[in-house]
Amino acid sequence: MKNLLLIILAAVVGGFAALGGAQYLGLNQEIKYVEVQAPQVTNYANFAESSSTVNVNPAPSAGFAIAAEKALPAVVHIKVSKEVSGYGGRGGQGVDPDEIPDAFRDLFGIPEGGGQGGGQGGGSSPLQQGSGSGVIISPDGYIVTNNHVVDGAETLEVILNDQQTYQAEVIGVDPTTDIALIKIDATNLPTVQFADSDKLKIGEWVVAVGNPFSLTSTVTAGIVSAKGRSIDIVRRSGGELAIESFIQTDAVVNPGNSGGALVDVNGDLVGINTAISSPTGVFAGYSFAVPSAIVKKVVKDLREFGIVQRGLLGARILELNTAFAKEKGIDRDNGVYVSEVTEGSAAEKAGLLNGDVIIGVDGVTTLRNSELLEQLGRHRPGDIVNIEFERDGTTKTVSAELRNANGDTGVIRPEPKPESIVELGADFVGLDESTANRLNLRSGVTVADIRSGVIAERTRIRPGFIITKVNGQQVKSVPDFQRLIDKSESTISLEGVYPDALSRVMKYGIIK
Repeated sequence: MKNLLLIILAAVVGGFAALGGAQYLGLNQEIKYVEVQAPQVTNYANFAESSSTVNVNPAPSAGFAIAAEKALPAVVHIKVSKEVSGYGGRGGQGVDPDEIPDAFRDLFGIPEGGGQGGGQGGGSSPLQQGSGSGVIISPDGYIVTNNHVVDGAETLEVILNDQQTYQAEVIGVDPTTDIALIKIDATNLPTVQFADSDKLKIGEWVVAVGNPFSLTSTVTAGIVSAKGRSIDIVRRSGGELAIESFIQTDAVVNPGNSGGALVDVNGDLVGINTAISSPTGVFAGYSFAVPSAIVKKVVKDLREFGIVQRGLLGARILELNTAFAKEKGIDRDNGVYVSEVTEGSAAEKAGLLNGDVIIGVDGVTTLRNSELLEQLGRHRPGDIVNIEFERDGTTKTVSAELRNANGDTGVIRPEPKPESIVELGADFVGLDESTANRLNLRSGVTVADIRSGVIAERTRIRPGFIITKVNGQQVKSVPDFQRLIDKSESTISLEGVYPDALSRVMKYGIIK
């Protein structure tokens, strides 16, 4: 018996030594895949052999096959070519992982070693190859995706679920919601139907469809973890008007899912997958999608006008919390605090005052900034909304006619597309009369964008620079600017100003 115990002890010690040695030598570090034995399941809630169990939010009896079958044909793979960061021009805006906050990553996949082309004579800029997703919303080829997928794209290649390939054009983009509308020249395409994301409940099953890591037509499932979530990622490009009211889910999504579909168990669209919360850049538990209610309105505007028609209230807002409420002497812990009402705005005309606390729009409770901005973002200028608010402890309701960025209720038109002077490698737009008067300039052309070319290689000009003179002669328009450039024989002198430094005249010389 004593010998038997010694043998067992030796075996145990030997086993620990082997494990310790393996870790010390680093033998476990190269293991890529592991198999984990499934543990025994103990239902602690029913440990005393309860006679009944409660199954909360069960998965559909048919699984998620119906949702996958309906959504997969309408979700496309988008291959994007963009300029590499650091090579002048746009610098790969929206795709540089270093520019993404550590806590939140978008889902635009950039394969390692993706840079292709370029690097050859003339200082041409290499292109970075990226991968994203999109959702077909009409049989004639309109596709919704994320703005950060198409932003700065040199080419857009769309691959359908049946492997047909098309080149796409951008119809319009909206940085404030990170939604873009593109189109391919095709007919009789499969589509998804829009569902009402307002009816989606926390805890419901949802299915994510996209192309993570270029693994085309991938389906994952999860539940709605939260709604109205704001993560401050869209504000990087959308600014103060950014609308962030994401659907948060635990469906697995990864780089390449950007612009893909989030559908309900019926296969109808409830959101566009946009971002993930992760310290590593890959899925770590939560993903975020733009609700279909916002997507539907934005896409309708982009298709009709080429630009989103935003109905604005015209007030600066702050989200109320216990500490802030105590500081302001407000007897409530939540709501949207009006810190400043803009003169001549919809808010002022409706009678809202500084210090009011907005708690609802058209009967929908809006106790957070994201909820208020989402409700207002569904409206166009000229729409009338009912604003519920508290003032001095009394609840009131007023009607407000929303206005556009110009302060009226008219349609906002897209800015004219910039004209390109090919040899300079930049895009230019004429200086309109109102801007010229505001800046006290006679005339000029604005550098709208810089790509690879003479300006990027031989000057330090930045986008936004207003060129007022070429070789000492006043520039009146883009065609006039082109004429003066063509007329120059050996050198070109560009003179102008930046809008934020009008007192400082800058001059740049270029040898042709």
